[in-house]
This record gives sequence, C-alpha cells and structure tokens, in this order.
Amino acid sequence: METILIVEDDPAILLGLEKNLRYEGYQVLSETDGERGLEMAIDKSPDLILLDILLPRLNGYEILRTLRKHGVRTPVIALTAKDREDDKIRGLELGADDYITKPFSLRELRARVHAVLRRARRSEDRVAQATFGDVEVDFEALRCRRLDEDVSLTTREFRLLQFLVENQNRALPRKEILDRIWGYDYYGTSRTIDNFINRLRAKLEEDPNRPRHILTVRGIGYTFRGDDA
Repeated sequence: METILIVEDDPAILLGLEKNLRYEGYQVLSETDGERGLEMAIDKSPDLILLDILLPRLNGYEILRTLRKHGVRTPVIALTAKDREDDKIRGLELGADDYITKPFSLRELRARVHAVLRRARRSEDRVAQATFGDVEVDFEALRCRRLDEDVSLTTREFRLLQFLVENQNRALPRKEILDRIWGYDYYGTSRTIDNFINRLRAKLEEDPNRPRHILTVRGIGYTFRGDDA
C-alpha cells in the first residue's frame, strides 16, 4: 500500500483529501503546518506528498527547498490558491513534480496523483544484484554468496541489505529504516535495527568489528559503502 502525506492547513480541503485518498486505497498521513509537515516527510518517507504552499510556520517553497537540498526525492504535488505563472515555475524549479491550483476537482487530483506515482514506480532504482568485497547478492533470487560459499540470510535481512545498497553513501536514519523495512505500524525500537545490522555484519563483513561496507553514522543510523567509495 502506497503512502501519501498531505500537508494542508485548510480543514475542509484536508478532510476531503483524506477521505477520498483512503477510499482509493492509499495510506494517508497528514499535517497542518509546515514544520511538522517537513518532519513527517523526512521521518515517514511517504511515496507522495501533497503540499500546500501557503502554510503556517514554514511555507511549501521552503519545505521543497529543504527536501531537495537533503537529497529527498519523494514526488511532490504542490497545492496552492496562487495561479500566477511565476509561482508555478518557482515551485517546479524547486523540485515539485506537478502543480495544481485551488479550487480543483477531486477527479483531477486523483488523476494527477495516479500519474505522478506511476512515473515514480517506473523510475525507481531497484537493485537486483550487488557485489562488494567478497560478497555476491542476488536480491531477486534471494541468494547470497561469500568467498564462493552460500550465506543464509532471512527475507528481512535481504530487504534490509537491499535498502542499504539502493541508498549507497546516504546516511539513513534508524526511523526511516524501521518504517521502510518493518512498516509504519511496527512499534519496535532502534535496537531492532541494530540487532539486524550486527547479524548482517557478522555474515558479510571480513571483520564485523571494523566493517568496510555496512557503516554506523553516529547519532543518525547507518550507511552502505561500496568498493569504489
């Protein structure tokens, strides 16, 4: 199930969007001010953000600028009452994927949501195989070998390793890893991730106490480094 974050301060618009998108089968998150919206966009890693431009505390332009500056590629559809061409251009230049002007019909919004998510699915950089150090992994076949011997990984370990590899050299917060691999409704702790990371290191690193590939980012979480980093 894909997750859509709505950042909108108009209660009537927000309620209408929530009801309709849930009816369409999406998981819906929502915030009504810019600062909390930005935090949720980073913490929850939704599949799409519907972003009002005129928000309290932090406007949509500032949210867009911050997300793209930090490498967050989540698709964004900007929502605004503004209809001037330069406002639309500014939003697109800051990294919005689409732009819709209020008032809009729910039918039009649904069509735009479907189109943006369809493009995002096509452009996802899914890593099917990876080689690093003396390890070879086939994520589609769920096979792993190290030093030409099979390594037994659980399905969850494969998913965690794949997520790390796909985000190579990016510092991944523990909360984002937990949400992506265990799901938004999972109430585990960061210790869950630490245990899985230690197991991966024990199976895949030459020296688990001094890992070369699955690295800790102090105060944040973990990152993956390939052979050419």
